[in-house]
Amino acid sequence: MSDRAALIARFLDQAGWGNAEHAPLPGDASFRRYIRLQGSDKRTAMLMDAPPPHENVRPYLAVARLLRRLGLGAPAIFNQDAQHGLLLLEDLGDDTYARLLACGEAEEPLYALAVDVLIALRRRFDAKEAKAAARFLPPYDDKRLLDETALLVDWYWPSVVGGAVDPALRAEYLALWEGVLPAARRIPATLVLRDYHVDNLMHVRDRGGFLECGLLDFQDAVIGPLSYDLVSLLEDARRDVPIDLADRMRQRYLTAFPEIDRAAFDASYAILGAQRSAKIVGIFTRLCVRDGKPQYLEHIPRVWRLLQHDLAHPALAPVAAWFARHIPETERRIPPCRPAA
Repeated sequence: MSDRAALIARFLDQAGWGNAEHAPLPGDASFRRYIRLQGSDKRTAMLMDAPPPHENVRPYLAVARLLRRLGLGAPAIFNQDAQHGLLLLEDLGDDTYARLLACGEAEEPLYALAVDVLIALRRRFDAKEAKAAARFLPPYDDKRLLDETALLVDWYWPSVVGGAVDPALRAEYLALWEGVLPAARRIPATLVLRDYHVDNLMHVRDRGGFLECGLLDFQDAVIGPLSYDLVSLLEDARRDVPIDLADRMRQRYLTAFPEIDRAAFDASYAILGAQRSAKIVGIFTRLCVRDGKPQYLEHIPRVWRLLQHDLAHPALAPVAAWFARHIPETERRIPPCRPAA
């Protein structure tokens, strides 16, 4: 038995789950893994194994407690060993939005519930909650956004071109992004979960109200523009969301907040949608080049389409011109995954 396996065995034994059956779940893009536990009494729980130093479960714990205090569907925490990256969580089942949609479940009710959760989150995360959360949640500031945006030129560019991007070209790219980002923050800020999409949403049918939407993978939460999570949901890197459905869901969200300036929201939505797509192109390339996970590459054409759509917004004209010059639409393809130079 490895040292990690022995550590997990002790943790489960102390939590009263030492004799449970183990059923590992498929892996994702992180170093975390999840194992479903089933006791002799048929009760189930979920083990999150998030080994340091690659993972840190403390942000997850803090955000989970916040979401549950707000009456939203984060899993309950039964036991924890934050030092060693082990959590025993409520099992929310197998009905991810992604799985249900792939099986033909109606889109509209699922997306409407997800949007209503974002509306509730915005309404319940008031000034008092925001002040308390500022102690452990970072702002989605320019540095963080630019570091993410740089992933495209730092990973996709070398894989496609075959060499590192010229430093001056990289600096120009980031300077143009820095010039447009202020327009993304001309709308109110809120708690941003950041990975709010169908793979991280569960339909938990035995709950009522907003709790029917189970929330996963929120450990990277920040304080940022309220447009971001809606972009994550409706400009999905892994799934084509019908345009008419996305339009209805945007309208559903905006109708709940008539005080928000629509033009400012549209600019923020486009800027953060484009920023997110640029980041994802880089991340999916890195997952193949560095981590040996090529399965994410199939989504890159979709992400490029989403990026091009958002670049059409006037607020992004300088960034769109950079892409037209240096990575025109004819050059946007699935990278061959050459090791970065």
